[in-house]
Amino acid sequence: MTASPRPSLLGTRLPSFYCPLERDLVHPEAKQVESRAVEWLDAFGLYPDAVERAWGLATHSADFSCRIIPDGKVEAVLLFTEWNYWANAVDDWQDSGSDEVGTRAVVEHGARLLRTIEDPGASLLPEGPMTRALVDLVNRTHAMLTPYELRRFVEGTRDWLLGAAWRAAQAEAGTMPGLNDFVAMGPLANGTRFSLTWSDVARGDRLPADVLCSPALTALTDAAGFVVSADNDLFSYDKDDHLEPREVNLVNVLAHQENCSPAEAVPLAVALRDRVMVLFLRLRAQLEDDADGALRRHLAALGHYVAGSIAWQSRAPRYASPRNRYELPLAEARFAIRFAGTPGIAGIEPPDLPALAYWWQQVRG
Repeated sequence: MTASPRPSLLGTRLPSFYCPLERDLVHPEAKQVESRAVEWLDAFGLYPDAVERAWGLATHSADFSCRIIPDGKVEAVLLFTEWNYWANAVDDWQDSGSDEVGTRAVVEHGARLLRTIEDPGASLLPEGPMTRALVDLVNRTHAMLTPYELRRFVEGTRDWLLGAAWRAAQAEAGTMPGLNDFVAMGPLANGTRFSLTWSDVARGDRLPADVLCSPALTALTDAAGFVVSADNDLFSYDKDDHLEPREVNLVNVLAHQENCSPAEAVPLAVALRDRVMVLFLRLRAQLEDDADGALRRHLAALGHYVAGSIAWQSRAPRYASPRNRYELPLAEARFAIRFAGTPGIAGIEPPDLPALAYWWQQVRG
């Protein structure tokens, strides 16, 4: 540990989070899931040494998985957890700032990964622990998911990889995107549908395609993804604040647009995030009015995704003791988070951003 970690550019503490959703739910078998997932990681030798293993476990991927899926079949939650540990290892490679991790490398890897998920026998990725672990994940995923669930998962993975490629392209070009571009494409890297597929799988719910892909539920899902992405940009800001050019995230996009410091951009980010949270709550309540049991559980799962992500990130050493400040993660590192009773904006009108207008169009009245 360094003697005096440099302070955050965002200030001494994070802003309050407006999140009037049920918080601190966690799957009752979370400890079992974590133990088995770590055994799987070690069996495949996913991390080359003790230091990399420590930082891999500091993602607290089991905690994330068990908070956004606080109920359901253990085997599904376990497989989802293992996917998250694996995906975080890929994410760290993408965000490493290494000269060899340019847009071409991210796109090439993403295309090969997608085809491997669809056809695990295609032999498209180089031999090694990451590929062997991936093939195991893919084979077990094919065995567990229905064809439609698998298609949903592939599409969610495509979102994640497309968003990562877009961010890599911005960084390689040394440009900071405008706010409208960012809100349309930046949150894709969050992999919202990658995660939400597993919520339905764990519960055994299979929504009809016409319901799952309806305009209103699509907008609600995208809104949830935006809120989680905005929160992640706050929690993870310190982890990437050493990169040049600056990391493409909501805070830096707003700071660039308004020609202000990252700390001065935080209230602007929170205001936009809260405006979308208000929209999320209104639209979810609207969809609950005539929803059947499966849809109600899916809508509840979206809430777990938002609230569970805050609880996980506040406890994850990956963010609270970031690698650019510490040699090893601090096991007990935490953020002292606060929750706001009201949103940081007044009114319910949409922001002046064409990329988000569609969401507000789905609200009746």
